[in-house]
Amino acid sequence: MTKAESNQLPNEEKQKAGHYSRLYRKFVFLTLISSLVPLLLVGWGIYIYYSDFSKDRLKTSFQNQVESHRKIIELFLKERTHDLQLVALNHKLEEIQKQPNLIRVLDSINREGQYFTDLGIINDQGKHLTYIGPYDLMDKNYSQTFWFKEVMKKGYFVSDMFTGFRGSPHIIIASLRIEGEKRWIIRASIETEYLRSLVENVKIGATGEVYLLNQAGILQTSPRFGGRIMDKAPLPIEQFREESGIRTLTLAGSNPTSISSKQIVAHAWMRDPHWLLVVKQEYDEAFHDVNHANRATLIFLHLSLLGIIIITAIITRTMVKTIEKRDLESEQLNKQLIQAGKLASLGELSAGVAHEINNPLAIILMENQVVRDTVDEFPELDADFKEQLIDSLSQIDSQVQRCNLITHNLLRFSRRTVSQIEAVDINAFLNEVIQLMANRAKGMGVHFNTNLEEGQKPIYSDPSQLQQVFLNLINNAIDAHEGKPYGSITISTRSDFQKQGVIIEVADTGSGIPKENLERIFDPFFTTKPVGKGTGLGLSISYSLINKLGGDISVQSVVGQGTHFTLFLPFNRPEDSEKNDEEHPGQTLMPESKKETKQ
Repeated sequence: MTKAESNQLPNEEKQKAGHYSRLYRKFVFLTLISSLVPLLLVGWGIYIYYSDFSKDRLKTSFQNQVESHRKIIELFLKERTHDLQLVALNHKLEEIQKQPNLIRVLDSINREGQYFTDLGIINDQGKHLTYIGPYDLMDKNYSQTFWFKEVMKKGYFVSDMFTGFRGSPHIIIASLRIEGEKRWIIRASIETEYLRSLVENVKIGATGEVYLLNQAGILQTSPRFGGRIMDKAPLPIEQFREESGIRTLTLAGSNPTSISSKQIVAHAWMRDPHWLLVVKQEYDEAFHDVNHANRATLIFLHLSLLGIIIITAIITRTMVKTIEKRDLESEQLNKQLIQAGKLASLGELSAGVAHEINNPLAIILMENQVVRDTVDEFPELDADFKEQLIDSLSQIDSQVQRCNLITHNLLRFSRRTVSQIEAVDINAFLNEVIQLMANRAKGMGVHFNTNLEEGQKPIYSDPSQLQQVFLNLINNAIDAHEGKPYGSITISTRSDFQKQGVIIEVADTGSGIPKENLERIFDPFFTTKPVGKGTGLGLSISYSLINKLGGDISVQSVVGQGTHFTLFLPFNRPEDSEKNDEEHPGQTLMPESKKETKQ
């Protein structure tokens, strides 16, 4: 091996390694694109849809909870108003203004809960007739107070939070009773703590708070995290003009543990009194479950992506290793085929050489025997000369036998495997071969047409050798369509009873064979295919096998139109062909018919 050849081997190995590396990257890229893109689209689509859907559902649930709580507060105030109205309707002024009777009334309406702090009966001049409660209000005149005027005008009234004569924030409910010429008012104060507990009776977690505002934005109950009753609310009342709603706001300092926080705020206006119920909660707490599910979805999605990447890398590496192994095996098989072709060519040459040498050797042996016989006819020859002559003739005979042994060994070297002859349904056999080649032909855009004679008589031949012949012919026909968008291969059979055999035609619409190459296509190692795509042995072996089976093969071709092979196979293999395999196997590689064709 020269220095240039030794340097070329590492370069070839580097090129192969680079090729498989590029193949690996391409497979990984294509696999990831085809799997990750749909997964990402579907995964993120589901994530976004579920996230929006869950948040909308949660907001709806949050708003419904606020609406439900608004109705509870309204119902509570309405029931307390009805309690006072019922007391006023069922009692006369003479009875109810007696303090023991008023005490019993207060105990009765507070039986199910401490709804009212105090209870009083006020005449139409605004003075107390009777009062039950913790404050000193008997000498107070309410004729100029806002609530007194409203009661006298409307018949009942529920006030906002105010301080009044008692100096502490409270809410009163008052109802007017007209009894003949008399008009009097029953008034009660709502227990502030009870109202607050009722308002805050909403499950809003660790960061939520609930409070009431009047139309001026004044707190009617104390918020959970700052602010007192009758202070200005932290949120401007102008933001809540709609009857109800929910929004997300960034508020400062509502939670003592944070400077500013993103919060979800829901509101609902009460009808009577016209107060605003506000419910707030930290956004992260409100959507904790949704965010947790979203995080789990994202983690699962990205773990799936990671799993796909790892599995893709492993599978692709395995595939590339398998391809590399198959390529190596194919390369070794190609080398073996080339070597087998060389040996076949050498066997053909050996058989020819042995055949040509045997003839002159036979003549030499014959002439040697003639000389021996002639020596015996001349007794007068000198004895020493005669002895030397006979020794020389014996030496010639010995060397001829040695040459005969050499030619015999050459013939043994070129001997081929004995054929396995059996009945073959040629039509079914051809259909099987076509099925074997259908996928490769389809991939090249080539389709098969068959015109097989029905009732075809079976032939006696070697199926394995026939398969090799037809596979070679069909493979070449498919390859002939390279560069064409489509084509066809037509296979037909017909009986020839005159020659006692079957004629098989294989025609393609490929590129055809130039006239100057047509006479050489059956020569060993002759090929028109690019380097690495053909060995030039296929048609040579096919020719030899057909002749070995007692048949014949011919070809016609027109460049640009296609090639037409015609094969003849006898119904029964000739006996001399079988004998020729056994006695002179090497000579079948170069039949006389081919020699005549080449000449």
